[in-house]
Amino acid sequence: MDEPLIGVTLDCADVDLVAAFWEQALGYEPRPAPGDTAQYRVLFAPKGRRGLHHLTLQQVPEPKTAKVRGHLDLFFTDLDAAVERLEGHGATVLAHDVDDAFRSVVMADPEGNEFCALEIPRPAG
Repeated sequence: MDEPLIGVTLDCADVDLVAAFWEQALGYEPRPAPGDTAQYRVLFAPKGRRGLHHLTLQQVPEPKTAKVRGHLDLFFTDLDAAVERLEGHGATVLAHDVDDAFRSVVMADPEGNEFCALEIPRPAG
């Protein structure tokens, strides 16, 4: 069986604004989109990088009106530095969360698409 590649699509109104944010946030590379290139921007993971294969930004006419049930989780070894960097690219902090396993920050991209920045748990001892 072929192992599937995994891509995620985010709806947005300003496809250029949101694609520019995610390009900086993830370090992904923009590539031409198939078909209607005015409606889509596609960002691919650099060669050899594990994780999400690509992120597609799709322009839609309707605005975001409610919390989306799915979201991206981004894991970092230095959460504070990552949050500061993401804010510098246009993200906003919505909430901080700490539980017994790790710290996380709920954030939103420039159009309000929510995602979580999480600290990679460090081994005990």
